[in-house]
Amino acid sequence: MKTPFDPAALTPAAARAAIRKGEITGPTTGFCAGYAQGNLVVLPKALAWDFLLFCQRNPRACPLLEVADAGVRSFARFAPGSDIAADIPRYRVYEQGKLTAEPTDVTAYFDARQDLVSFLIGCSFSFESALLEAGIPVRQIEEGVNVPMYNTSIPCEPAGLFHGNLVVSMRPIPHRLVPAAVAVTAGMPRVHGAPIQIGYPEAIGIRDLARPDYGDPVTIRPGEVPVFWPCGVTPQAAVMASRPDFCITHAPGHMFITDVTNAALKL
Repeated sequence: MKTPFDPAALTPAAARAAIRKGEITGPTTGFCAGYAQGNLVVLPKALAWDFLLFCQRNPRACPLLEVADAGVRSFARFAPGSDIAADIPRYRVYEQGKLTAEPTDVTAYFDARQDLVSFLIGCSFSFESALLEAGIPVRQIEEGVNVPMYNTSIPCEPAGLFHGNLVVSMRPIPHRLVPAAVAVTAGMPRVHGAPIQIGYPEAIGIRDLARPDYGDPVTIRPGEVPVFWPCGVTPQAAVMASRPDFCITHAPGHMFITDVTNAALKL
C-alpha cells in the first residue's frame, strides 16, 4: 500500500530536491513542519540598494533574512547548496512592472546575466507551525489551498525607485483564540510578527474577503474573526507600482524552503 504524501514530514533538502525535479509545483503552505520559508525578490544590482532600503524602511512587510551576492544562486546561510533559480515551485518574471511569465525554473534568466541580486524575505508560513502547536487552526492548510492575500490602502515608506501599498495575508481565527494568535506571532518578528489588523478589513481598504487579490478564498466560520498579517507579497505590489526594468519573484504562496528552523527566528 502506497504511503500517503505528507508534505509536513519532508526535510527542507528533500522538498527542494523534489521542487527542482518538477515533482512539486503548487503552494508550499504546510511543508516541512518546523522550518522557515521565505519570499524571493531578484533584481539587477543597479536596483539592489534601493530595494535594500525599501526593506529596511518597511520591516514588518519585508523582514530581510539574507541577501546573496550578485550572480550567486544560493542562500549560503539559510540553505547551503540550494539553487535559487530552481528550488521554488513557481516564479514570476516582471518586465517594466508587468508580469510576463510564471515559470517553474528561472535558470535561463540567471545564465543570461551575471548582475542579479537575490533577496530572501521572511514569510508568514513560518509561524503557522507555531500556531498549530498552540492549538490555533490554520484554515488554508485544513482546506488544502493557498493563503488569501489582499492589497490594502496602507502606504509603504518609499525608497528610491520603490513604492507601493502594503499587502496582507488573512487567517480566520476563533474569537477566543485571537489573543493567543497575537502572542504567538508577535514573538516572531523576522517572519512578519503580530497582526496589523483584526476584524475590520474595510479599515485597511479591503472590500470583499471572498475575492483575494492573491491566493484563494477560505471559509470563515461563525465565531471566527479575520486576522491580517503583513505579507511578503508586498514587494511584488511595489514592483508593479514602481515598474523596474526587470525583476523575478516567487509566485504568491510558492515559497523558498530554508534549512533554518522557525524556533531559530523567534525572539
